[in-house]
Amino acid sequence: MAPEQMAEPPEPGPVAPPARPLDAIDRDILRMLQADGRASIRSVAERVHVSRANAYARINRLVEDGVIRGFGARVDHERAGHGTSAYITLTIVQNSWRTVREQLRVLPGASHIALVGGDFDVLLLVHTPDNRALRELVLTRLQAIPEVLSSRTLLVFEEEDLEPES
Repeated sequence: MAPEQMAEPPEPGPVAPPARPLDAIDRDILRMLQADGRASIRSVAERVHVSRANAYARINRLVEDGVIRGFGARVDHERAGHGTSAYITLTIVQNSWRTVREQLRVLPGASHIALVGGDFDVLLLVHTPDNRALRELVLTRLQAIPEVLSSRTLLVFEEEDLEPES
């Protein structure tokens, strides 16, 4: 295999043990916390019919296992001053995903990055204050990344985050 075709070595770091299987109570807790990450242990326990100690232990286990990656707020980007959103597809140099990913992570307004299969390699979601800022991001920042071969910008006219089922 030619050097340019060799796969990148695995990323260093500790390997997390596999997550333990989730039962119906764990899935109910996840749905509750997705709907309201600020729900109290007491309210979680009452809704899933377990003790507070049990609810607390289950949530801690879900965090330790990496099932829950964190707690945060769902933001209305337009009301927060980022009224322009776009999905940007990127074609990148083969085996450059990790390098490109690190550069995309620090882009202003980058919200979601995914390595995908298909007609392009990377799908990037960005939120910017306006079209001028989006233009600057695409034409100056993205196209300056040497491993980016091409891009296509898909302007979002309207968006909605789907709420988890209760």
